[in-house]
Amino acid sequence: MVSAATAIGFLLIMVVNTVLAAVAIRFFRLRLSTQWGAVVYTVVFVPLLYVVTTILLSGFVGFGGSGVEDRTTALMLVWAIPFALAVSLEIFWMPAPDEIELPEQAR
Repeated sequence: MVSAATAIGFLLIMVVNTVLAAVAIRFFRLRLSTQWGAVVYTVVFVPLLYVVTTILLSGFVGFGGSGVEDRTTALMLVWAIPFALAVSLEIFWMPAPDEIELPEQAR
């Protein structure tokens, strides 16, 4: 049985990973000129962010210890679900990058 501290730890990691992924995806879509560039950067850099946040925050959860017996379930909870949430937030809730006015860059 999972303790309350483990469940709260997983929720914390899920929320942090979702927010980081949503902000990173939005940044890539707004700043990169090609659609594939945003996709490639998202696929490469968001998992790197997940590695860092999971390593920093998983000490509270106890990956590999008594936290969760199935490591696949743990990775689905802290990586796959937040990524899917962030992508769906970006696609369905945020305005398209063409509708956003960016400030002129100073030289």
